[in-house]
Amino acid sequence: MPINAAAPDAPFFIALNAGSGHNETEERRSIIESVLGGAGRRFYLTVIDAPGTIDEIAARLARQAADAGGVLVAAGGDGTINAVARQAIAHGCAFGVLPQGTFNYFARTHGIPEELDEAVHALLASTLQPVQVGMVNERVFLVNASIGLYPKLLEEREVDKKQFGRSRLVAALSALKTILSPHRRLRLVLNLDGKLQRLRTATFFVGNNRLQMEQIGIAPLSDALEDGHLAAVAPRTKGKLGMLWLLLHGALGRMGRLDQADELATFSFKQMQVKVKTLSRRRNIKVATDGEITQLSNPLEFRVMDKQLLLLKPASHRPTE
Repeated sequence: MPINAAAPDAPFFIALNAGSGHNETEERRSIIESVLGGAGRRFYLTVIDAPGTIDEIAARLARQAADAGGVLVAAGGDGTINAVARQAIAHGCAFGVLPQGTFNYFARTHGIPEELDEAVHALLASTLQPVQVGMVNERVFLVNASIGLYPKLLEEREVDKKQFGRSRLVAALSALKTILSPHRRLRLVLNLDGKLQRLRTATFFVGNNRLQMEQIGIAPLSDALEDGHLAAVAPRTKGKLGMLWLLLHGALGRMGRLDQADELATFSFKQMQVKVKTLSRRRNIKVATDGEITQLSNPLEFRVMDKQLLLLKPASHRPTE
């Protein structure tokens, strides 16, 4: 049964991603326990040691949170937040976030501090507010969903992070390496309100995060997200230098506006079908949702979900840069 308000003493059911190592996990656990224990708030913390168990653990905690009138809390990066949020939506329970990732777009958009100690304190003082959820086929995304070059970029970034560590610099250099490597362009047929449009692009990106749209300089699309739409972005450029220019231009954020560039197709929508034209008989397409790679059936159906996520936000939140 959906919750319209979280009680001031609602217990927290926390899924903590083990992250980089034992010592770091224990430090995070200690901070969470110290702050919540000091506030006299009931909580139940479960550490996710193996990535393959996250759905099972999140579903169990979501059932417990729904039965107890509690709050399901994700402590991790955008991928962890996505997995736990899916269960919060499915079980109709309130949702909270303790961001622990590299970019933390979801948390930053909703004014949730990136420092763990501050985030736990903010969780205690937050109010429940509805948040828009995107869907591709039956897969939830809170930040973005994409096909083509971007999923490849994410896969190679994870390999590089394991070798060189998790940082925004490593992520940027890994992206540069991927863009300069050989890649194929997608042939897409878009069905938007019954009108067909053909598009050739290296990657097709659908955003559901205002901060990310602002940082790559597409302010009109960030406004559309506030109006219940999703944002579509696709580079038309063919060459590697053009793709590199778009990457650097996006990295400069507010110093430029990509929506005015001829090399970029941008528009907003509430529902759209995307068919990927392939020469093979493969029926599945590799799709990245909030940084996690999955295989989904072709064509892809993108839409705004009717049900919203009930998120605990700081009362007077401001998006962090």
